[in-house]
Amino acid sequence: MVTPILAHLLSFLLFCKIVLCQYSSDQCSWRGSGLTHEGHARDVEQVYLRCSQGSLEWLYPTGAIIVNLRPNTASPAATRLSVCIKPLQESSGTNIYLDRAGKLRLLLHERDQSQGKVHCFSIQEGALFIEAIPHVDISRKITGFQYELVNERPGAEPSSVAAPCQPCSDAEVLLAVCTSDFVARGSIRRVEREDEQSSVTVAISRLYRQKTKVFVSGGARARSWAGRVKMPLQCGVKPGPGDFLLTGTVKFGEAWLGCAPRYKDFLRLYLEAQNQGTNPCHVDTD
Repeated sequence: MVTPILAHLLSFLLFCKIVLCQYSSDQCSWRGSGLTHEGHARDVEQVYLRCSQGSLEWLYPTGAIIVNLRPNTASPAATRLSVCIKPLQESSGTNIYLDRAGKLRLLLHERDQSQGKVHCFSIQEGALFIEAIPHVDISRKITGFQYELVNERPGAEPSSVAAPCQPCSDAEVLLAVCTSDFVARGSIRRVEREDEQSSVTVAISRLYRQKTKVFVSGGARARSWAGRVKMPLQCGVKPGPGDFLLTGTVKFGEAWLGCAPRYKDFLRLYLEAQNQGTNPCHVDTD
């Protein structure tokens, strides 16, 4: 049986024909079939994805594909991105590796893909090398996942979709107000355990911004919103009185809590920065 490393080298140097090594026509998503590989053997197809989010679907996987995630930016900030992938529940037929300069590291085994858990890695760790596992019947095999590029927060592990539990610095809080997918003032009403994470029900008294419908209004005349955000289980968040400034990101349709200082502490540091002229953006605190 050909090992992944040997298959990679042989395929790329000897067997990768021009007609098969092609760019994806859609820069955000790719859909292809292993049946285009002649002999279903050691062909390797190059796929280039250049968006901040998208998907991949590989039907009847044979041979291998290399997925190059290259955002359309020359900014130095692009080197501090993490890639998160969420396999489809029916995903099977391949092992997924990280390929950096020809060295492969197993990222996701075939048996783990059906769990649908999110896996993240730094964009500097290389491309995705997806190798088909030989099967007698490939007609029911499909490898697929969604992907998103996210900014790495200092102290966060690239392998985790969740933010770390340690408190944010004053500078991180002020920046989070400007750059987060959602910003709101609210309180924690209920905390429920879900596998390896906590689902936090929050009541929102003031909604500053939300990228998607994380929080839902209580009605046409209501001035309050409600919703759920997720946190790592080890953070030990508990319901209780008091308002917080809630900021965070939305990943694969789920809201993850980031910086969340008590509102009175945020108001103090925001007004201090405002007096010094160092606020990165304006928030209406009236």
